[in-house]
Amino acid sequence: MKDFYKGKRVLVAGAGGFIGTNLVQRLNGLGAIVRGAIHEKAPQLKVSGVEYSTYDLTDLNDCFKATLDIDFVFMAAANSSGAAVMEKTPLVHLTPNVVMNSQMLAASYENRVKKFCFISSNTVYPLTDFAVKEDDVTNVFYEKYFVVGWMKRFSEIMCEMYSNKIRNPMDTLVIRPGNLYGPFDKYTLTESKVIAALIRRATEKQNPFEVWGDGLDLKDFLYIDDFTEGMLQAFAKSDKFMPINIASGIPVTIREVLEIILEKTNQNNVQVLYDSTKPTMIPKRMIDISRMQHLTGWSPQISLAEGITKTIEWYEEFYKGKTPESFVS
Repeated sequence: MKDFYKGKRVLVAGAGGFIGTNLVQRLNGLGAIVRGAIHEKAPQLKVSGVEYSTYDLTDLNDCFKATLDIDFVFMAAANSSGAAVMEKTPLVHLTPNVVMNSQMLAASYENRVKKFCFISSNTVYPLTDFAVKEDDVTNVFYEKYFVVGWMKRFSEIMCEMYSNKIRNPMDTLVIRPGNLYGPFDKYTLTESKVIAALIRRATEKQNPFEVWGDGLDLKDFLYIDDFTEGMLQAFAKSDKFMPINIASGIPVTIREVLEIILEKTNQNNVQVLYDSTKPTMIPKRMIDISRMQHLTGWSPQISLAEGITKTIEWYEEFYKGKTPESFVS
């Protein structure tokens, strides 16, 4: 895989975010010539040798500038949030993301980008009692995900148009991740998702310890290093249009996750309060990763316990003497 990226000019859109920050580091280590597109916030980590530039990807001219002289594009830029925002104000995910995704595809195509990767979401799947495969998309969504699900799904369809429905097509890859966690995730009170939120509460020694929902939601969690490695392998191996799940393939409940977090932070006697009045999202999500395994031979290398341990250690070092809010401009 190293030879595939060495010397290639790669744009990471959203280079200051969770996926983008980790992806930039990995691509740089593989010898790629990386351009990191950032917006209003400075990068959480500046990687030496990476060209960081500020763009507004809702502006088509900026999209053309960002993709100029680029071989590969990884579209990790998105307006994202936690469960509370997604439930109360879902439209914040609609217009900005559709505009960014459509314009980045258009600019990439006009600038003759060789391959485009769109990072989608497992919200495109319906509620099921089985592990979803890539072909299980029905365009029926869990109700709370209706807006974000359609936004992601329409962006996937646009990728298919560029690969399969026009002359002189551009190869595209659609990645549907599991629930990602790890260093450089969002840890603010208003934006954090479940593992990030629980780790913050645990490191702050909250007692009683509040958990949104009943803790029985079933999810698929994947450590960010496993995800970036899998995505880069899939990108190198796939051609034309292809959607691929990248997840752990191992469903766990929030209570199981919490047990690990409390153990790793030495909070064995904490009082846990489950609050069913707080916003939660899909109650059950299991993900089939057989297509990914057949295509690349990839499988996750970092267990949930190991990944949580790594994340807690990073969090305590990165935010020592600070809060996540202090990094928000």
